[in-house]
Amino acid sequence: MSIEINNESGEAVDEAAVLRLATFVLDALFIHPDADLSIVFADVSAMEELHVQWMDEPGPTDVLSFPMDELRPGTIERQTPPGLLGDIVVCPAVAATQAVTAGHSTLAEMQLLITHGMLHLLGFDHAEPEEHRQMFGLQDDLLARFAAWEREHGNV
Repeated sequence: MSIEINNESGEAVDEAAVLRLATFVLDALFIHPDADLSIVFADVSAMEELHVQWMDEPGPTDVLSFPMDELRPGTIERQTPPGLLGDIVVCPAVAATQAVTAGHSTLAEMQLLITHGMLHLLGFDHAEPEEHRQMFGLQDDLLARFAAWEREHGNV
């Protein structure tokens, strides 16, 4: 898998942990090893500009997803085809504020946002109650499994 991480935020980001998470999620969802993913960390002003441009909403947001090839999760029998998964843009400053409210670390918040963004790239949405239940259930499951994997491999 090609996972490109660009930190343009001016904030410290544990890029190794982000790479481990993204790799874990892509593997867990049977995404082809030749799929490409880009994760960008943006500052508040850049995120606000993207939020206005793409969502027509004021102010910065926490995460935006820009799907490319409309890939969907694979199965154990059949991975997705190779392709461009898309781009995820995360704002660490917004994540830090949300982390305080949620009572966990900024890294944990960014991991949640990245997982959420990856699910959006793979066609998940949460506009309807059933979609919300399915997407957030999968998100919670992936994050719990990743946390266990991190503990097992001594990364926590």
